[in-house]
Amino acid sequence: MSKDPFQILADELTLIRKDMDHLQRTSLDKDEAKKLNQIVTAAVLKMAKAAEDAPGDIQEALETDRDQMARSATQAATRAAESAMAGIRHDLDNERAKLSQAAGEARREAWRWFGGFWVWLASMLATGAIIGALAMAWIAGPDQ
Repeated sequence: MSKDPFQILADELTLIRKDMDHLQRTSLDKDEAKKLNQIVTAAVLKMAKAAEDAPGDIQEALETDRDQMARSATQAATRAAESAMAGIRHDLDNERAKLSQAAGEARREAWRWFGGFWVWLASMLATGAIIGALAMAWIAGPDQ
């Protein structure tokens, strides 16, 4: 059952015709080719624009990161300064309390000394008055 050459040629032509039909069904017509060309061109332009904008986008991202780092550093420095100031404020409050206590003691001592001075002065005046009275009595003599 071998095929004759004519039948083989007819089979081959049928296969070629089927392949041609298949190619025609899967091929693009002129309008479809234009649309595909526009889509591909737009995609290429979009990629080119993205490539051009990439340095600017990277620069913008770096600037944003730098600004965020500056804010974070400022906040950390502020917290550290506030902590240090709290410690200094506590030490100053302690010193102020000690100085206030010392000033109160100095005032009390000054009033004691000042009050003691007046007592001493009054006692000296009284002693002088008694001595003066005795001296007058002695000068005046016992006769009178």
